[in-house]
Amino acid sequence: MTGAPTFSGGVLAAGEGRRLRRDGYSVPKVMVPVAGVPLIEHVVGNFVAAGVTPISLLVSEEASDGARWVRTRFPSWDIRVLTKTTRSSLESFQELAREAPTGPALISTVDAWCPVDDFARFVASARRYARDATVLAVTPFVADERPLWITLDGARRVTRIDDSSGMVVTAGIYLVSEPARRMALEHPGGRLRDFLRWIVENGEPVYGLSIPVVVDVDRAEDVELAEALAERLALDVHGRKGASS
Repeated sequence: MTGAPTFSGGVLAAGEGRRLRRDGYSVPKVMVPVAGVPLIEHVVGNFVAAGVTPISLLVSEEASDGARWVRTRFPSWDIRVLTKTTRSSLESFQELAREAPTGPALISTVDAWCPVDDFARFVASARRYARDATVLAVTPFVADERPLWITLDGARRVTRIDDSSGMVVTAGIYLVSEPARRMALEHPGGRLRDFLRWIVENGEPVYGLSIPVVVDVDRAEDVELAEALAERLALDVHGRKGASS
């Protein structure tokens, strides 16, 4: 997607990746490859394809080299690296909320793997919402050990966020309004999911837009699943090109 963006971007990449290390990966989580592409390159590539800039990457000390490396992959893009080891996903989110310029910010976890075209379509649809709305990417594809369930009304507004049941699950990609970012800085702490539940309960306009498949890459089996999906997508694209030639 090209053209002037309407919001900035942020990537949550300060996690330790303990489960991936346990499964035999020796590199920092941001550099774990899916189909030959490190997670951080994939998610930044999604932002670039969707025309989101500037992008702030929040990484731990051990992942800072990988974050700086990805800037060389996209030399013409405004990519900033923030190095901080945080205590929780919410603290990482709050750091990005402070860093973002005025207006809505698109924030993604580094391990939310999805096809670039699906990501770009989500961004294009999210742009149509009012600037004071927060829009969550949701998916019916549950590939997470601890999914966060979402219930939507007929207008796709989020009516409930629950740990145990709902219609779809969060996908780790969030378009956050400026008012919601300010609320994040006031939240007393806990997990990112606690904050999301809190703003819904406090009446903030929060909506959910679907991405068909998003894999939360936390374990070796998640890498294998994402690679299988990437291979299937590549075969589909190749087949369509062959049929049109």
